[in-house]
Amino acid sequence: MARLLMIADDFTGALDTGVQFAARGARTCVVTEPEYDFSRAGGEIQVLVLDAETRHLPPEAAYGVVRRAVEGALSAGFTHIYKKTDSALRGNVGAELSAVLDGARAESIPFLPALPKMDRVTRGGVHYIGGVPVAESVFGQDPFEPVRASSVPEIIGAQTDRPVVLHGLGERAAERCPGIHVYDAETDRDLMETGLRLGGEGLRLSAGCAGFAAALAELLDLRGAPPVLPDLVPALLVACGSVNPVTLRQMAVAEEHGFPHIRLKPPQKLEPAWLESADCAAAVEKWLETAEREKRFILDVNDPDGCDDTDRYAGERGLTTEDLRRGISAQLGRLVRQLLDGGLDATILCTGGDTLLALMRAVKVAELIPVCELDTGAVLTDFVYRGKTHHIISKSGGFGEPDLFYRLALSLGAGDQEEDAVC
Repeated sequence: MARLLMIADDFTGALDTGVQFAARGARTCVVTEPEYDFSRAGGEIQVLVLDAETRHLPPEAAYGVVRRAVEGALSAGFTHIYKKTDSALRGNVGAELSAVLDGARAESIPFLPALPKMDRVTRGGVHYIGGVPVAESVFGQDPFEPVRASSVPEIIGAQTDRPVVLHGLGERAAERCPGIHVYDAETDRDLMETGLRLGGEGLRLSAGCAGFAAALAELLDLRGAPPVLPDLVPALLVACGSVNPVTLRQMAVAEEHGFPHIRLKPPQKLEPAWLESADCAAAVEKWLETAEREKRFILDVNDPDGCDDTDRYAGERGLTTEDLRRGISAQLGRLVRQLLDGGLDATILCTGGDTLLALMRAVKVAELIPVCELDTGAVLTDFVYRGKTHHIISKSGGFGEPDLFYRLALSLGAGDQEEDAVC
């Protein structure tokens, strides 16, 4: 039986890829410890997803984390390794693909970065999002991790000397040809057909995003009983830690449909001491009342359009962009925990991997079991905090249609799921 380790570089990526296997009934677990001891993984686990948290690390550090994970998993009896990369090619792509090869003592690995169902395709070795080369898309303007190139070989080559071999649609890998083999794909069928051509041995090491992971679940025949959709609280709290324009548009559409929308001020999202203040206690009480009354609520770290309060606040205190990224996500995670402590009764939607990880750390949860996708890239899971099970939806900042939050709220508000309903 195949046992697969999937290594993701952030939390939402770990979940939106792991759920491709969980949705087929494969026993799947997501862990958030970069130095995880793989001997702890029980034999019942078919797919272990490691959130290695390497997205923002220097390339050398990311390489070390991934290589150690590969070596540890293979020593513990895992038969297959999948390096999950960001579907917009952010992060340490070249360093981490090299780490997989070195950790497995292998010469080649297939890399299929396309995610066709989100209109992210690879054509002629160039990665496109919404028909635009990725470096010219919104991901080229990301304030934390902008993508500077659209050529996949160029992105990989910036961090490794390994040869990069391009394959157009329908091309088979050259036998025993060393290097990182990049495959074009524009449809899910393209991904599946490439996987079939690679064959069993060619899939022991592979890489890509959630797109090829879905094909891999089929190719490796990892399956079981389909997951059952739990009863979800008919209320939605959106905890937004993403600055991606896709998420900003989703919040705007939700606000147009009546979602109360709270934008945190700089001290509220950057000063840990504020969490202990009377002002915070009063704000949390007010937000809980609003969430209970309206059943739809957004807690947002973004400044209003045209406002630079956070940048000015950071500049006055000498805070770096990295300080902002870490500090804001940690603060938002603790704020959501305070809402839970205050009795929040809602399904939580977290946007952005940093936000989700901060919340899990705040409630001291290190393992999650993904259930299913409620929408493309919107993954349902749950966790237990203080004896109560809470349901959470995770979403990468760049995923989803503009009306996603509104549609999710409508589906939760219906509340008519049958007991035997499945995802």
